[in-house]
Amino acid sequence: MQVIKQNTQLAKLIRERRSIKKGYNNQAVSEELIIELLEDAVWAPTHGMRQPWRFLFVGAEQKKNFAKTIASTYPEERKQNREDYLNVPSAILVVIMEEGENQKQQDENFGATACMIQNFQLLAWEQGLGVVWKTNPHIYDPQVEKMLHVGEKERIIGFLHMGYFDEAPEKKERIPVRDKFSIYK
Repeated sequence: MQVIKQNTQLAKLIRERRSIKKGYNNQAVSEELIIELLEDAVWAPTHGMRQPWRFLFVGAEQKKNFAKTIASTYPEERKQNREDYLNVPSAILVVIMEEGENQKQQDENFGATACMIQNFQLLAWEQGLGVVWKTNPHIYDPQVEKMLHVGEKERIIGFLHMGYFDEAPEKKERIPVRDKFSIYK
């Protein structure tokens, strides 16, 4: 059996990327950089070239109002906690996806959007920008969808919390592929 060892820059980037959940520094995340990263990220595989995604950028200037607005959908005792939580990242990118006409298209659209998000995370990491894909309960809240002008045939896939950071978290080992691999007989 021939084993090929991957030592490419891409393999290195994939293995080094981490989700940055906290520890953001004060460096601003620019709209221009996010657009530039998205211009490459959207080259993800997309069934039928549907390109089912769209984006809502929340920069430093909008973040405080955005956090307060989203937190307002929570029960009174959780509002401040959620507002504080949404103010942690330097910027947020809301990823919105077109729903499919049937389950097959729904799954294809989600797969394509997830691939695009992974591309975005890798491209951001390469620029020293930390990203974590958040799927908190508010992304499923009809009130939040209305506030963010999510269409009737759309859904929020996640909030990408972003920011520059000074220290990356430690690498967590993966389960060896051989433990999850079998051959059809």
